[in-house]
Amino acid sequence: MKIVGIEGMSPEQVQNEVARGGKFVLYSYCFSIVVMTFRRSTDIYFVRAGENAVVKGLPWTFLSLAVGWWGFPWGLIYTPMALIQNLGGGKNVTPEVLQQFFTELPAAQPPPQVPGSWPPPPNFSSN
Repeated sequence: MKIVGIEGMSPEQVQNEVARGGKFVLYSYCFSIVVMTFRRSTDIYFVRAGENAVVKGLPWTFLSLAVGWWGFPWGLIYTPMALIQNLGGGKNVTPEVLQQFFTELPAAQPPPQVPGSWPPPPNFSSN
């Protein structure tokens, strides 16, 4: 699994950034060659807290705008789908990436909870 944007970051830095609002996203793109249309997803991108996920996905949005429409009939269907997803900030895959990321690490800590995720972490404090 290739993740763009976490190069040089430690697992703790990734955890802290996700806790501050960072997320992992996929973008879609579509390109057509007359009667053939191809719909693909990008590598996973790490969007740090404070970064704009829509701006990060603009290259893929522009690619779909330029060469996605030309295939009939799927270009006319897949291109708007890609545009909607990308202009909505991409597909958020943070829970899946964190699950995979922290199962590949040595068993030091459980994976962090994504803000707003369910179920909440168990409370093991003694009363």
